[in-house]
Amino acid sequence: MRLSRMGAVVSAAVLATSLAACGSSEKTVDKEAGAGDAQGALIGVTMPTRSSERWISDGDNLKKQLEALGYQVDLQYAEDKIPTQTQQLDNQITKGAKLLIIASIDGTAITTQLENAKANKIPVIAYDRLIRNSPNVDYYATFDNFKVGVQQATSLLTGLKVLKPDGSAGDAKGPFNIELFAGSPDDNNATFFFNGAMSVLKPKIDDGTLVVKSKQTDFKTVAILRWQAKTAQDRMENLLTSTYRSGAKVDGVLSPYDGLSIGILSALKSNGYGTSAQPYPIVTGQDAEQASVKSILRNEQYSTIYKDTRELAKTTVEMADAVLKGQTPKTNNTTDYDNGVKVVPSQLLESVIVDKANYKKELVDTGYYTEAQLK
Repeated sequence: MRLSRMGAVVSAAVLATSLAACGSSEKTVDKEAGAGDAQGALIGVTMPTRSSERWISDGDNLKKQLEALGYQVDLQYAEDKIPTQTQQLDNQITKGAKLLIIASIDGTAITTQLENAKANKIPVIAYDRLIRNSPNVDYYATFDNFKVGVQQATSLLTGLKVLKPDGSAGDAKGPFNIELFAGSPDDNNATFFFNGAMSVLKPKIDDGTLVVKSKQTDFKTVAILRWQAKTAQDRMENLLTSTYRSGAKVDGVLSPYDGLSIGILSALKSNGYGTSAQPYPIVTGQDAEQASVKSILRNEQYSTIYKDTRELAKTTVEMADAVLKGQTPKTNNTTDYDNGVKVVPSQLLESVIVDKANYKKELVDTGYYTEAQLK
């Protein structure tokens, strides 16, 4: 999926309810859904997996903040198993949930559950991952995922010294050997990250500054199903064996997620990287997971993209609270997030490039981590 910049055709009913908002937000929830249901309502929250540090943090933050407002919360993790997540959603609907917050494993695989939610007048908020191919998604809370990809590519070029930290041209001219990785093809965000990154990298590939020595540059080839570190490690091993056996070295790796970065670095280490004679290449990441921040401090991973999940939870809780009180939640994008059936009104948050130079300011001083957690 690509970012849609052309708007979307929507129903007359949706247009009519959006006029008063002057384009800043869009009322898509049934007027009867949620209104008057706020007091002590049950909210179903479904997260993809506990295997990723960030999803644990997301779930905990949502539960804590929702309960602080007096809501009951059914928090579930599906361990990246689609049938488990569909069953969890079925159970939450049966239990009488008044609103669902869903971070989907596969945004196209829960259509039946969304239809049941609609039939029961249960609003749905997509959390960080856009739910695809369904009209029964009311709002979307996430970060500017195209920009996240731009930031990853920018930090890769900065690490290679093709760019200076201020964005101006650096002294290094290349050519530099790089390899590309993308996220899970069933996660809508993965294409946003990859397209954002390639908007920065492709001109440098075209002019010869960067060389993808494996020639693997299309999304389907470089995507890592379910964001699995082992899959990324295996692919990096294969690339090193098939493409770099002649003695050529990898200078940079575009990795869209910290979990993949750990696997990629492991493959590099087993092939002789990480020594004074052969340092690690510039490896990017995302989510500022503790293990990867520690890796950055050890001069292994170069950078990560910090997305404050506390703020994402806060934004989502504010959305849920407004919907359950019959109000229109705040959104700041009603044009770009087309799920294949409708443009979903979205609230986008900002992200930050984090490396060894600014980790303390961004992660420790803000209270996201303590210094002791990163030692």
